[in-house]
Amino acid sequence: MPRTEIRITGFGGQGVILAAYVIGKAVAVMSDRHATLNQSFGPEARGSACSAQLILSDEPVTYPYVRRTDVLIAMSQDAYRQYVAELREDGLVLVDDSLVTPDSPHRTFGAPATRTAEALGKKIVANMVMVGLFTRTTQVVARDAVEEAIRTSVPSGTDELNLAAFKRGFELGDACLEERQAEVLP
Repeated sequence: MPRTEIRITGFGGQGVILAAYVIGKAVAVMSDRHATLNQSFGPEARGSACSAQLILSDEPVTYPYVRRTDVLIAMSQDAYRQYVAELREDGLVLVDDSLVTPDSPHRTFGAPATRTAEALGKKIVANMVMVGLFTRTTQVVARDAVEEAIRTSVPSGTDELNLAAFKRGFELGDACLEERQAEVLP
């Protein structure tokens, strides 16, 4: 795996940092590669801007900040607007299309993460829906590694709900890829 630079962004209370932590843990601990995580959020915490920078690599990461984003995961419209310009020309945008309407020329996949999480019973697991979408559409990290990272990272008693949200996001990623394939075929 070459160096992959990821920015996950939204607003406080959406679990942006946990989503980045789970992906990083799946790479570093479960897959024995390297990962770094930086985070920033507004002083209000809930409802303010929140962002995580995640670097994944086979080599040690000597500069832990995103230079040019390979994958942008946007869970709010403001966050999308703020960070889409940093995306590489060939980068990938993943959006919670319950909350984000993308308008960039970049390759984009969307999933109704918030609506899906609400249907599962808790809006807070929208982040794991997005982690599932990321895992399926990028194939940067193995599904079983992410599932184990979820089991060992979420609060006790919430693992089944978080895993169900991840599974649903993975399935939505399958649907996105099938739709994209259908667009390409004659």
